Amino acid sequence: MSIIQTRRRFLTMTALAGATSMFGGRRIRAAEGPLETTTIRIGKGSLCATPAYLAEELLRAEGFTDVRYPDMPPSTADVGQAIGRGHVDISQGYASQFIPAIEAGEPVTLLAGIHVGCIELFGNEGIRGIADLKDKSVGVQALGSNPHVLLTLIASQLGLDPVKDINWVTDPKVKPIERFVDGKIDAFLGFAPEPQELRARHIGRSILNTALDRPWSQYFCCMLAGNREFVRRYPVATKRVLRAHLKAADLCAGDPARVARRIVEGGYTPRYDYALQALRDIPYDKWREYDPEDTIRFYALRLHEVGFIKSTPQKIIAENTDWRFLNELKRELKA
Repeated sequence: MSIIQTRRRFLTMTALAGATSMFGGRRIRAAEGPLETTTIRIGKGSLCATPAYLAEELLRAEGFTDVRYPDMPPSTADVGQAIGRGHVDISQGYASQFIPAIEAGEPVTLLAGIHVGCIELFGNEGIRGIADLKDKSVGVQALGSNPHVLLTLIASQLGLDPVKDINWVTDPKVKPIERFVDGKIDAFLGFAPEPQELRARHIGRSILNTALDRPWSQYFCCMLAGNREFVRRYPVATKRVLRAHLKAADLCAGDPARVARRIVEGGYTPRYDYALQALRDIPYDKWREYDPEDTIRFYALRLHEVGFIKSTPQKIIAENTDWRFLNELKRELKA
């Protein structure tokens, strides 16, 4: 690392330390009691999971001495399985990922919403709306994957039959964005920074933006969840991990340029311009305003309607959510 990079990292870390002092302090942590564990394993994610990466220094300020971001084994198909099977302790993931995992029996406890709207549906020039997806080719890496589930919900909301009306193109080895750029599919669901890249390259058009378009913009997309046993055994650690993530979300909303530099220098993403635009596009400032329980109810109902789950929203909320840490932190971390 060059002297300039080292200085930048130092300045960024100093700013983060200052943010930690501003949002809380030793008296609050002392009142909570000592950490039950000083090791925490956080799940990796796409660019929208920047609060998780940014939280590393905040977690150390909270008393964690061993902060890990382990790679997921191939046997875990999604974040819900990774948490439930103990590969990570806490992770950010999409609401529609967690709910089917919970119904399948994974011991996952939902803790909070992190942000709104990191996904966009892109189509070629002949597609101007969801209805135009009828008889068109839509790329996903696998049936049952999060993009496939989300697109099924989106299409169903507008009257399409996702099984009969959409030609799903799957390939676990080729990213849908690559097929879209090459003109081999008509549409795909893009996760940050893919929408930012396509706009910069003037490829295709955004036909649905979950940060702006109702009803999707009215609910969290990405939430934070923990392994049920971890949350039960380590409540102090759980609250401090959540605090670090929420502070990091505030930093993403308040100073996206500095955060973009930090994650590029940290090697989490290669392009500063795409990272900066994604951080500006994603509403990281809604965690105080939106109700995560409404999000779970909304997605559970939609998943039930299309036959992905059988459980009622009430059952999932009653058995697999714990909002007490979030409610305490909303009072503590007032804007």
